[in-house]
Amino acid sequence: MGYWVALSRVPRLGSARFRLLESFFDGDMTAVWDAPARELRAAGVGRAVAQSIVTARETSSPEQELSRLRDAGVAAINWHDPAYPYRLKETDDAPPVLYVRGALPPVDAPSIAVVGTRRPSDYGYRVTADLSSSLAAHGVVVVSGLALGIDSRAHKSTVDAGGTTVAVLGNGLDTVYPRENLRLAERIVAEGGAIISEFPLGVRPEASHFPRRNRIISGMTLGTLVTEAGETSGTRWTVYHALEQNREIFCVPGSIYSESSRLTNRLIREGAKLVCNVNDILVEIGLETSERQIPLDLPQTGPTSGAPVKTDANGSGESTRTQYRDPIECERAAPETPDDDEAELLQHIAKEPVHIDDLVTLSRRPIAEISGFLTMLELKGLVRQVGTMHYQLVT
Repeated sequence: MGYWVALSRVPRLGSARFRLLESFFDGDMTAVWDAPARELRAAGVGRAVAQSIVTARETSSPEQELSRLRDAGVAAINWHDPAYPYRLKETDDAPPVLYVRGALPPVDAPSIAVVGTRRPSDYGYRVTADLSSSLAAHGVVVVSGLALGIDSRAHKSTVDAGGTTVAVLGNGLDTVYPRENLRLAERIVAEGGAIISEFPLGVRPEASHFPRRNRIISGMTLGTLVTEAGETSGTRWTVYHALEQNREIFCVPGSIYSESSRLTNRLIREGAKLVCNVNDILVEIGLETSERQIPLDLPQTGPTSGAPVKTDANGSGESTRTQYRDPIECERAAPETPDDDEAELLQHIAKEPVHIDDLVTLSRRPIAEISGFLTMLELKGLVRQVGTMHYQLVT
């Protein structure tokens, strides 16, 4: 595996050139690593890439690369490993090597990508939490990109519901980006999920990495669910990749007046599956839904009206419908304790929405710090974003 890892660090040696080298050298990556430049060129990778491989041998070694991974607590698998997501392997541009921290779900587990804007409305947050936790309740793995906004809510709601989630990063796994989601990433791994990347250790997050990252999110899943996204959202790259990979597209409709729902509404008009409840997704991916109907509406307290009833030998009735708690209520039931800086910021947040600029003025702290504190307070279930950059207490 060390030779695969070492070669994955070679610039411009993507999946197509990896396949050329595998074929030419009969799958022997040791031979690839040791081959002279003329043999590498004969394989069809081109002069520049052949020279890059030769140069890489002078600056690193497979043994050193494996040692770095062990020290970082990261595993590496190639596309021949049984643990490699087989749906991803079927795509034309599958990464030759995946870096993994945590535990990948079984390759045959049903999975759905949940993606959307980094600046969702309260509606976007709520519908993402509801659908993600409902998918988790049905044993569906939720895959997303660990970005702020919809991605973070999808991961957190899945974990809160006891489900499995996978976060795909656009950088090496020795760094969590965005930094505000470090605790969330640690929780994903601690509770049975994984964070993964095609980028080796030391690779920093760059804008060009994220469209490529998105093809992994869509490629390893049965379909992509967009809960809220505008036309300029990076979510569109995930949708484009999913369409190229012949995956299902699911969209939650939004207000025709909302910029944050322009992409989802257009995709529905162009043929995406409209999602009003989790069953709209489960039916399409072939999961049985007849006994567990979970609406998007927040559940009412008390007995569920209209639930099927089975009668025991004594004639007493018992509801057979599985009961699920509202995921937003689950967040409120046991909020995490804020640290001192977060508690200080909470003093300036009330039930009425307050803009982040006002919080900067009131707290006399830089906006970057305030943004980080707000993200953590959201993840802890203490505040919620209401509209663009307005926040209020969760009561």
